[in-house]
Amino acid sequence: MNGSSLARLGRFVTALSAAAVLIAGCAGSSTGSTDASEVSTGLVGGQADGGDPVSGGTLSYATYSSVSSLDPADRQDGGSTGGSEMAAIYDLLMRYDPEAKEYVPQLAQSLTANGDNTVWTLRLRDGATFSDGTPVDADAVRWSIDRYLQKKGTHTQVWNVSVADVTSPDASTVVFTLKQPWNEFPIMFTTGPGMVVAPSSMASGTFAPVGAGPFTVERFASQDELVLAANPSYWGGKPHLDRLRFPAIVSEQGKLDALHAGDIQAAYLRNAETVHNALDSGDVGYVYTVNMGGVGNINQREGRAASDERVRKAIVAGFDPNAFNERVEGGFGKSGSDMFQDWSQWHGDVAGAGYDPDAAKKYLDEAKADGYDGKLTYVGMNDPATQRSALAFQSQLQAVGFTVDIVYASSINDLVKKMYAQHDYDIGYAGFNILDESPFVRMYGNLSSASTSNVLGYQNSEMDALLTDLQTAATDDDRRRVLENIQTLVNDTAPMLVVGAGKYFIPWSSNAHGITPSADGIMLFGNAWLASGSAS
Repeated sequence: MNGSSLARLGRFVTALSAAAVLIAGCAGSSTGSTDASEVSTGLVGGQADGGDPVSGGTLSYATYSSVSSLDPADRQDGGSTGGSEMAAIYDLLMRYDPEAKEYVPQLAQSLTANGDNTVWTLRLRDGATFSDGTPVDADAVRWSIDRYLQKKGTHTQVWNVSVADVTSPDASTVVFTLKQPWNEFPIMFTTGPGMVVAPSSMASGTFAPVGAGPFTVERFASQDELVLAANPSYWGGKPHLDRLRFPAIVSEQGKLDALHAGDIQAAYLRNAETVHNALDSGDVGYVYTVNMGGVGNINQREGRAASDERVRKAIVAGFDPNAFNERVEGGFGKSGSDMFQDWSQWHGDVAGAGYDPDAAKKYLDEAKADGYDGKLTYVGMNDPATQRSALAFQSQLQAVGFTVDIVYASSINDLVKKMYAQHDYDIGYAGFNILDESPFVRMYGNLSSASTSNVLGYQNSEMDALLTDLQTAATDDDRRRVLENIQTLVNDTAPMLVVGAGKYFIPWSSNAHGITPSADGIMLFGNAWLASGSAS
């Protein structure tokens, strides 16, 4: 593999790490409901008031997968890919409040826009410092963002197509001038660009994790355990917890069992059946749901079978998301062909192209009449859970006339190489994980012709124009209308197969309090505490 391919491989590791979660079985907006099964995003379980906060103890949180680095620019800034760990060390400039559905200052003092949302002014807190005592000032914020972009962090592409200029008129102010209006721009500061790394982190020439978050690094064993200690100089005051621990537990059921046994105090769950079991047992915690949590990636690059639109339409029409849900997810997933289901604020009047086996056979027969041999190659991981997904795709598509060969990758790195670097596949199962709080960010990454994260190879100028309209939409109604137009175009061109949404759950023990959600399942622990007599 040449140098450019290796570069692409590095850019896509996190995208496929998230995809691998869904290959293993995609989990399947209201707040405050007492029936957890009806909650799309919000707190569940009716946790009792714990009284006054208590200081001391260690809270252990088993996230989806252990981090391999402590650098947020290493594409570890999402809720399932290290975002909670990074936020604990570096904090976030802004937090998304899922109950109020608004962005609120965190490390920042404020973020305000001009009249048309093209100029955003970020003001920093007086006296906020990094853990080494250096100030969190405008120069430090700009240095951190520049470094993130230079390292091609997760959201670099969206940043580069959105931000025209960055200035700092004084030490406590950073001004961002955008290329076009964007009223969801604060989402960028709830993730990687908002995780401020101290300039001193590179003082020795080798990266050191120096941040302004509520915790500092005490011990780090890659893929095993991360232990953080309370930062006494945190701008919000020293945390109540003495330590925050992130142990590596691979099995989802193992995480839930450890939580119920008291071995950990919080867990990140994505498997649909495990999420259902946890909610059904009455566990307290935070639920959030993403759009297109399960997607069949269709490779439509030149030379592949699906470069023919009829083949793509046959794939989409030949697949029944509900049958997949029953076979792979135990009937507990949120299956459906709509890009934005009825739980989403962006659900519109245009339905997704649904299951239609007769239409699938018609499209496929037309393609075969022009010389197509009917063969597809499905690429997935070689483990029992992902094999179920592969076999479900194979059986459904073969039922309408395709011949589907399954190629099992030997490792996640091999899968990344095949799909994201070499593009050596016809179909695979992953997820777009489009956030309701800001659909543009990941829609751009997955569907823009210019995006290097576009694993589909989808090139459509009409879609590119609609994505610009999506970003610049001034009101929710405007954005909803654009998304309806995108759904129509997706129905017409079949760039991917929508399998369903993803419903994820972060349960915690009844003695854990003050855990605060932000965007994309990132959890904040600066105000967390363990009830008296239960600190571990």
